[in-house]
Amino acid sequence: MKKLVLSVGLVAAMFVQGLPFCGFYVAKADANLFNKKSQVILVRDGNYTVVTMSSDFQGDVKDFAMVVPVPTVLQRHDIKTVNPNVFSKLDSYSGPRLVEYFDENPCAPKLYYDNMDYSMSVQEVSSMNRTPSMSKAKKEYKVTIEAEYKVDEYDILILSAKESDGLKRWLMDNGYKIPQQAEEVLDPYIKFNLKFFVVKVNAERLKASGIETLKPLQIKYESSKFMLPIRLGMANASGEQDMIVYALTKTGRVECTNYRTVKIPTDRNIPTFVKDRFGEFYVDLFEKEFQHQGKNAVFLEYAWNVSPNWNGMKCDPCVGNPPIFDDLAQAGVFWNMNAEQVFFTRLHVRYARDKFPQDLLFQVTPNRENFQGRYVMTHLAQGNLDCDSGQQYLHTVVDRSRKELDELAVLTGWDTKKYEWYVQQHQSRIKEDKTKRNTVLPITIDTKKPNDWWAKVVFSLSLIAFIIALLVMAKPKYKPVA
Repeated sequence: MKKLVLSVGLVAAMFVQGLPFCGFYVAKADANLFNKKSQVILVRDGNYTVVTMSSDFQGDVKDFAMVVPVPTVLQRHDIKTVNPNVFSKLDSYSGPRLVEYFDENPCAPKLYYDNMDYSMSVQEVSSMNRTPSMSKAKKEYKVTIEAEYKVDEYDILILSAKESDGLKRWLMDNGYKIPQQAEEVLDPYIKFNLKFFVVKVNAERLKASGIETLKPLQIKYESSKFMLPIRLGMANASGEQDMIVYALTKTGRVECTNYRTVKIPTDRNIPTFVKDRFGEFYVDLFEKEFQHQGKNAVFLEYAWNVSPNWNGMKCDPCVGNPPIFDDLAQAGVFWNMNAEQVFFTRLHVRYARDKFPQDLLFQVTPNRENFQGRYVMTHLAQGNLDCDSGQQYLHTVVDRSRKELDELAVLTGWDTKKYEWYVQQHQSRIKEDKTKRNTVLPITIDTKKPNDWWAKVVFSLSLIAFIIALLVMAKPKYKPVA
């Protein structure tokens, strides 16, 4: 029996034992399916946090600005850029996946499908232009520049502020394009005495570097609070935004504490024609579950031990090789991975101001239960199915196909009436028994059964008892003579 796993640019084949299916194919639903998305890597151990922020910014880099609340004044060694490939590696490995199985032909149980075509495709800037001086900034804006760094193509300031209005005006006066309504969002961070990690792109250094896309920024700090600020990102948002969080810990799953963490529906059997529409399928599935959960839940899409020093299974099935030492180090894992484990949690949150009024608060849990978004397709057996067992198998396939359509409707809300052909194509292969067609079967009584005499006795006694009861009821009643 042959088992096949395919993903973009990767083909691997091996023999497996004891499975009732022949081969399977894997595709993945990645973060790029969702518009208005962001991706963040969180590494947490004790009070120590490493945050890596991706940037899919499109447009003139002069318009790029990022303001991130941080609990302390970051030092230069706390800030660096990383290879953007780390996001694609974590995304492709943890994304919800489509699994495709092939039934064996019951009419030819010993036949291997080595001649089948498995080559399926997957549808798959110089110093900052600070016009006001530092002293002027302190006096007019009540903003203090705590630190200033140059990190690759980025110019970075660490600011503290006394008033949200002052901070907003300082940012705008210094060339940062921020939302007009940012003041109300900045105010809570100022009240809690947080600092602000402020980033611009230095266009000259970016051009000199020869790179075309902005590199992700990574920062590290110590804080008892394990949180992710999302309110600043909603200040100028026109609608809902998607965020994928890749969390790495020594212990177990990361869960949200101020919003519900729920599992995405998984291990569902769906029709085979979904293969060419898997991206659309998962987007609609997520939308429907998002609505069902009241638009204010955080969704678990993957949780697994991915420790490089652990030889156990890290997915089922896998869409590629797991992240290795270098990948995890790029992601910010700072502990000794030869001595300690790495547990990987993927969370997906879609947020808007009305449903997510607070920043995301997290906790590291001891829960090490494996989980992944997984959707299963099973193909009809290939070859002749005219034998008796083949015809019985087709009947089960028809029933299975109807259930798959029902599951598809439940998961996505798709109108499955237009997919009745999916059932009929299997129904059409069931052969009729022509010897029994258009005949009337006579009603016969089998007199040879040994228990018929007892049934007749019981029937006769019941009939006699019924007659006696009628006679008793019909007997006239006489009154005694006085």
